[in-house]
Amino acid sequence: MKVLVIEDEIKTARALARLIQEVSPDAHVPDILQSVKSAVDWLGRNGNPDIIFLDIQLADGLSFEIFEKVEITAPVIFCTAFNEYAIQAFRNNGIAYILKPFDVKDIEQALNKVKKLKDYFQKDSLPAEQVSRVLRSLAAEETKKSFLVYNHNAYINIPTSSIAYFYKGMSGINLVTDEKKRFGINESLDEIHRLVGKQSFYRINRQYLVAFRCITEVQHYFDRKLLVKLNIETDEKLVVGREKAAEFLDWLGNR
Repeated sequence: MKVLVIEDEIKTARALARLIQEVSPDAHVPDILQSVKSAVDWLGRNGNPDIIFLDIQLADGLSFEIFEKVEITAPVIFCTAFNEYAIQAFRNNGIAYILKPFDVKDIEQALNKVKKLKDYFQKDSLPAEQVSRVLRSLAAEETKKSFLVYNHNAYINIPTSSIAYFYKGMSGINLVTDEKKRFGINESLDEIHRLVGKQSFYRINRQYLVAFRCITEVQHYFDRKLLVKLNIETDEKLVVGREKAAEFLDWLGNR
């Protein structure tokens, strides 16, 4: 499987290529391209690969310009720090839209979408309605809308939109709502983060996963760390380590 990576940040591009090959050992990344011009030239000489991983803001312009200059028939996985281009991305062969910073689960999920789509269309005589349905399902953001919790001998649904943060306590994982109600849940913080999406929640440390909409202030803390303030109180100070500080600020600034 030939996978072309078009990304202007070379460190990010190399990390992406490594993750692709980790998830799919049969993947071959023939080149890493950094600009619209180099991408157009490469595609003109070599034709379409099996999959394209494509950043949106390249060294010499937006990657959508590539589609205007050369025919692209390969499925495209957009990988970017900007979420405002999602609709335009899906109009240009977009199968998945990954927000930076990405991890191996993001890449695995995106490649699985491509495989699912290819397998689906290899079937004979698919009705148009079925084709439309699978495309919509592949393009949709896969986030969990609510969490089922047990409270006072009853099960209740807590909408994700009403959750301020998740945290790991002595008794396990808990969620806390905007109304400061606490409920225990069974999922791990890693699994919860995957379910709720990296755009809406951030794992600021090993214990806390917080909602973007509840962050009111970020202060400089000692040793180049950051202190995060929410619109409701927490049992402990919410501290982002210095190794994640730049990533966290980038996440805050690229909404």
